[in-house]
Amino acid sequence: MASSPPYPTPPGFPAPGAARPAHWWRRPWVRYGALITLLALSGLVILALVREETGTEGFLVGLGLAVLPVPLLIAAFRWLDRVEPGPWRNLLFAFAWGACAAALIAIVANSFATRWIATATADPASADTLGATVIAPVVEESAKAAAILLLFLFRRRDFTGIVDGVVIAGVTATGFAFTENILYLGTAFGTDQMHGDSGIASVTAATFFVRVVMSPFAHPLFTVLTGIGFGIAALSGDRGRLRRVLLPLSGLLLAMGMHAFWNGSATFGEYGFFAVYGAFMVPAFGILTWLVIWTRQRELRTVREELPPYVAAGWLGPAEPFALGSMRARRLAREYAGHHLGRAASRAVGEYEAYATSLAFLRHRGRLGRAGTDFLARERELLHELWRRREVARPALEYAARVTAPVVPVMMPWPAHGPAVPHPAHRSPYPAHRMPYPAQPSPFAAHPAPYPAYNPYRT
Repeated sequence: MASSPPYPTPPGFPAPGAARPAHWWRRPWVRYGALITLLALSGLVILALVREETGTEGFLVGLGLAVLPVPLLIAAFRWLDRVEPGPWRNLLFAFAWGACAAALIAIVANSFATRWIATATADPASADTLGATVIAPVVEESAKAAAILLLFLFRRRDFTGIVDGVVIAGVTATGFAFTENILYLGTAFGTDQMHGDSGIASVTAATFFVRVVMSPFAHPLFTVLTGIGFGIAALSGDRGRLRRVLLPLSGLLLAMGMHAFWNGSATFGEYGFFAVYGAFMVPAFGILTWLVIWTRQRELRTVREELPPYVAAGWLGPAEPFALGSMRARRLAREYAGHHLGRAASRAVGEYEAYATSLAFLRHRGRLGRAGTDFLARERELLHELWRRREVARPALEYAARVTAPVVPVMMPWPAHGPAVPHPAHRSPYPAHRMPYPAQPSPFAAHPAPYPAYNPYRT
């Protein structure tokens, strides 16, 4: 393991995190403070509006029921983002925007538009139908898309592809659905209180079944189409500015159309809702889920294909492209480092994996001519972040590669009277003599069970 980087740092290369002095209104704490204040005020206003609509008891009941699907949805989107996990602050902003700002915009705009249509047409029933099928999809999807747009513009480094767009859109929609479910469930509980209904036959139970059990993925499904549009636009890089505008708009229009079709299913007859759910929503959910998982697997393949040049240059170990391209190997490496050196080492290995993945995606965009003007600076920054963590991450990843590598059959010589038969003699395709750096003592060597022999997964 080399004690210095394979090539020197060019003069004038900025240290990671260094930035030019900015005006006070451009400083991060000013922008973060303004954003937090905006979301907090939106949250207080939406809280007051929902509580006024449902009452205190209805609000508490709605809150308790609406929160049930949130952890499952967040965990699902976080699982999709495991290849190149984005910062938690981005997901926290997306959820807060959906639950507070987008929900407030939707409630105010939908109420105003519906009342205006009812006054202009003198037909409140038609106004409600038009508001649900036309106004609500346009307003709600636009409000949720604002969070994706803000992260696309101001967190461009963390927004690199389709999976990022899907995750951000899904978390934003999860926050929006959370607030909307509180309103609907709290209102249904108030209706039951007025009529004395309870149990399975109550309006609250029916609302819970439809919104939380049957279709918790409805809002995420709509907004994910917008996220896919932004994700494809992110893949185009700085070129193709027309595509970067048209693709997100196309995704937004598709999200509005699917949302309108779903909301209008109640007007299709007695069984219209169930017909649309079974024939349209469930297949659409399955197709999009397959697309996202396929994209995730393609990202892992990109990692395996783009990192070998850095092995030749000495930045990475020969086993690392394979290990970093396998989610199981990455998990084993984190657990192995944590078992021997503690949580800090496990966290360092996780950061190493994230930086290496970002490096692979950056090189992939550069090879396709889609990288930005900061390609070289960003590449060097990622390489130095990897180099800082190499002493802990490299042995853990090599161990994980040996454990997860497929068995390589070797033809063993036998006497003439017997044929050669395959023998699983070698588990690792990475012999020691191919390592481009001199061997150094491993930080794991002080432990009684060094990593070639230790297997924490042995039963």
